[in-house]
Amino acid sequence: MAAKKPANKYSKKDYLKWYEQMLLMRKFEEKSGQKYIQQEIRGFCHLYIGQEAVLMGTIHATKAEDSMITTYRDHCHPIAKGMHPKYVMAELYGKSTGCSGGKGGSMHIFSKEFNFYGGHGIVGGNIPLAAGIAFADKYRGDDYVTSCFMGDGAVRQGAFHEALNMAMTWKLPVIYIIENNQYAMGTSVERTSNVTDLSKLGLAFDMPSESVDGMDVVAVADAMKVAVERARKGDGPTLLEMKTYRYKGHSMSDPAKYRTKAELQEYKDLDPVKQVLNVIKENKYASEKELKAIEKRVVDLIDESVKFAEDSPAPEDDAIYKDVYAQEDYPFIKEY
Repeated sequence: MAAKKPANKYSKKDYLKWYEQMLLMRKFEEKSGQKYIQQEIRGFCHLYIGQEAVLMGTIHATKAEDSMITTYRDHCHPIAKGMHPKYVMAELYGKSTGCSGGKGGSMHIFSKEFNFYGGHGIVGGNIPLAAGIAFADKYRGDDYVTSCFMGDGAVRQGAFHEALNMAMTWKLPVIYIIENNQYAMGTSVERTSNVTDLSKLGLAFDMPSESVDGMDVVAVADAMKVAVERARKGDGPTLLEMKTYRYKGHSMSDPAKYRTKAELQEYKDLDPVKQVLNVIKENKYASEKELKAIEKRVVDLIDESVKFAEDSPAPEDDAIYKDVYAQEDYPFIKEY
């Protein structure tokens, strides 16, 4: 007798929300890549295509008031937190209406309103900052949790080990999320360390650690719920290794010749967006007409965002003197 398939603890509403949000991330990044090739977006540009389940599962398990901080692969994070994508697109274009005033660009996206603390270009630089944000929450007695994303390359930085040691010693409400897409900038995990199971790195600090299928939004949400509950109870941090994959190169300038087409196809068969879509279709959560309506909403939103970015003005020259200090009315600034 065949074993019964376990009941799905997530609802139709969850899956439809996941699909629309993850499709929005995917389409936003595809459009960003296209506009970069057209030289509408300049500088560096790192796409999140393939890793959407990690972010969506995290969002499902956390609250809007919770903080988030990440690396320079950061376009989708503020969108997932609730920011209208037009402000992210405008930032990519370097326009004054961008969420960082057009001065951050692709790698330095911030939003105080949505408790998103960046977007950091220094590899591993965001890891101790996350400990600081969590320390402030604990000091003030706030019931908030900080999610800190990093790549597999960042765990080779000394700041990673120092921050984890402090976070565990002080029982800080922070969840460290390693988005292990296996190649850092272009070097495989196997070539950088004898320890390839990155979740084991938390053992040195007696930190609860786990490896998670980062291509499956349900697996991510499940693991994050446990970690979030632990943090809110005051039991301290968790290290989660999300085993995921990026479908594009490290950045737009990377042809990704260090991996095979067969390997890439293997992970495309596990596409996180398609996994969610398959569950929707299998359970008849939405008709083909309704799915097309979702896709149209997403495409229209992307088109609106591009138009907003193209129509927005560039920053004024004096913008270079703003946002340098918390208070802008310093006399010597006015002298210029």
